[in-house]
Order: sequence, then structure tokens, then C-alpha cells
Amino acid sequence: MQHTIPVPTLVEKIGPRVNGMVGAIEACVHCGFCLPTCPTYQVLNEEMDSPRGRIILMKAVLEGDLEYQDVKPFIDQCLGCLACITACPSGVQYNELVSPFRALVNEETKSGFVENLQHKFIINTLPYPERFRTLIKTGRISKAIKPIVPNEYKDLLDLIPDSLTESDPIPEIVPVTGVPRGRVGLLLGCVNKVLGQRINWSTIRVLNRNGVEVIIPKDQVCCGALSLHVGEFEQAKNFARRNMQAFPDNLDAIISNAAGCGSAMKEYQMLFSGMEEEREAADFVRKVMDVSEYLCQIELEPFPEVSHSYRIAYQDACHLSHAQKVNQAPRDLISQIPNILLIEINEPEICCGSAGIYNIEHPAIAYQLGEKKINNIVTTNADIVVTGNIGCCVQIQTHFRDRAHNIPVYHTLELLDKAYAGNL
Repeated sequence: MQHTIPVPTLVEKIGPRVNGMVGAIEACVHCGFCLPTCPTYQVLNEEMDSPRGRIILMKAVLEGDLEYQDVKPFIDQCLGCLACITACPSGVQYNELVSPFRALVNEETKSGFVENLQHKFIINTLPYPERFRTLIKTGRISKAIKPIVPNEYKDLLDLIPDSLTESDPIPEIVPVTGVPRGRVGLLLGCVNKVLGQRINWSTIRVLNRNGVEVIIPKDQVCCGALSLHVGEFEQAKNFARRNMQAFPDNLDAIISNAAGCGSAMKEYQMLFSGMEEEREAADFVRKVMDVSEYLCQIELEPFPEVSHSYRIAYQDACHLSHAQKVNQAPRDLISQIPNILLIEINEPEICCGSAGIYNIEHPAIAYQLGEKKINNIVTTNADIVVTGNIGCCVQIQTHFRDRAHNIPVYHTLELLDKAYAGNL
């Protein structure tokens, strides 16, 4: 796409990241292949709520023809699922445009009092596990007064679990018996630590079972995914710096078991583009892997026989499938469990509506996407649903609960852990 963007001026303002932004705009040929895979376009049927439409809007702002405030609603409604990247035949790297643009929107626009308060509350709560835990506990109390809660917040209460499962604290080093086959660092994840610590324990047990020593640095912090999603680049960079310092150099890999976390850590080099930390970030990024990627690189210990046959529907997490291009690895791992029939879900490329904090900021759209995903899952007649992200687990479980479905939803590593323990 041709443009008249004043690149030198923008480079002075935001640095080399502008090159990725301009590259994405130049690569777009308006073909429309992204439209059928875009969740907001499917729900809203509005060109400006599609990747193609948003690219045109962002281009117009960067050229000076539109104001940031004019396009903010359409950028805010983007889930950031990146299905458009997978669908695009021209190789448009949409993430290299939309993430920096969101940071510019934050700088150049003023939100209303309520919106600004919500934004500040989110970025100062969710990336901090103890604050997030307190928020969840408070929210559970609020469920009792749901009938008098404003309608726009009732859907949020439905996302809050009825209870928080406490688990044993995770040590800094989990060694293996005998000679280790590998040594990895594990990012625990903010949401996992509060809502899914069981997933972290399953991850550790499966890695240990396969001879891998696990290091859990005590100084690790949020990966920065939330900050990136809402355009808080300075907060994201602060988190990234702390994580790059926290994880030691003598690791085979830096492992994530949450799709959004792994995707965010793989963007650290982009975050520090043109800065003195860029090389350090590049070295860090080269080691970042989803746990399913890592396990597929080693020969797994065989699973014991499973007495019953199970139909398992695998749900692709967007930031695993589209952002990290990890599609086959989880399927290959699941397929190694005896007596398992792996089933594909219709429209696997469409987001379930979780998308980080999307179901907080845009609950109506998120609900419609969740219902669509559940309909596609139910038609598979699956016995178990498996996915690679805590947000997807929560979203699917919430919609199952609303429909009184009792289909269990597991993270991929939970399933593997249960199979090893003979608990399927």
C-alpha cells in the first residue's frame, strides 16, 4: 500500500519501531483474506472493525489525515488475536503495527474519567499476582449482590471462579533424579499463579518425568503481555528488563505454559528496538519456547495404558497458534497418549473471546465469541477439551458452566500429567 507517512519525523518520536509499522502498511494489498478470520468483523460486520479497515485507519492517522481520537474505538475493539497474520498471503505483520500504534493512542488521546480509571486499575492490578488475588476474593463477595450490579459489569462477575485453589509454593529449583536431560527456566505467569497454579505444577512434573531440571527464578515478574496489549510500552519494558535479569544464562530454554506470556516474551526484541538492551533482548528471545515446543524436541517417556477411550477436542489458543506459530506440537504430544482420539474443532482460527483482558473491556463481544466457540466444541461430542492457555480455559469453563455442561477443560500439560499419573 502506498503512503505518505513522514517516517523520519516518527523515527525521532518513537524510534526504529516505526519501520515495522510502515512495513506492515506497505505489505497490505487490501485483498480481504483477513476478514473471515477476524473475530470482530464476524460479530460486528463493519469494515473498520477488520484488520484491513484498521490498517487504513492507522495509515490515515500516521499521514495526518485523521486524529488518534477518531480511530481509537476501532483499535480498542481489536482483540489482538493475530489470526489476520496467519490468513494474510502478503505477510503483513499486523502485530508490528497495532502494538506500537496503541502506545501512540495512549500518548495522544485523553480518555473519559471512568475509562481512564478502569485502565489504571487494570494495569496496576492484574500484572501483580497478590493484588490480583485480592481482587478475585473481593469479586467473589460481589457475586452475592449481582442483581444490583450495573449490567455492563455483570458478565465480569461470571468470570470470577467460585473458589481459589491454594497449592504448595513452588521452589526455585526442581531437580531430577539422575543425570538431567535438560535445564529450563519456567515463567509462572500472573494469572496462572492465581487461577491456575495446578498448571504450573503439572508442567514441572511432566518436565521432571522426562529428565528436565526446572529453574523458577524468584525475581521473575509479569511477562508484559497485558501492558503490550493496552499500549503501556514503558511498563512492558520495565517488566521485560526484570525478567531478562532474573533468568540465568545457563538454560537450554525459557519455558512458558501460557500462550500470551510466551508471545509477549518473544516480542522483547521489538520492545527494545534501537535501544542498548536490544541485543540482550534478542539473546533472551532466542531461548523462549512454549512448553509444548520444548517437549516435542525431546523423546518423551511413554505413557501408561489408558483404560477408557477419550474423544479430545483441542482448542488452539490464538497467541500460540497465530503469534508463535505453534500448532502441531500440542497435537503431537496429546496423540502420544494411548486410547485417545484427537478431534479438530470447526473454525479453530477464531478467538474464544478471552484475549487477555478483552472480556473485561468488551464483555458483549467476548460473550458472543465465547458462545460461538462453545457451539463448535459441543458439536464434536468431545469428552475432554484441551487448550494451551489459562485465559482460554477460564473462558470455555465459564460458558460451559452457564450451559450446565460438565465437560472437563484441561491445559495441555494437565492432560499429560494426568496421563502419566494414570488419572484419566
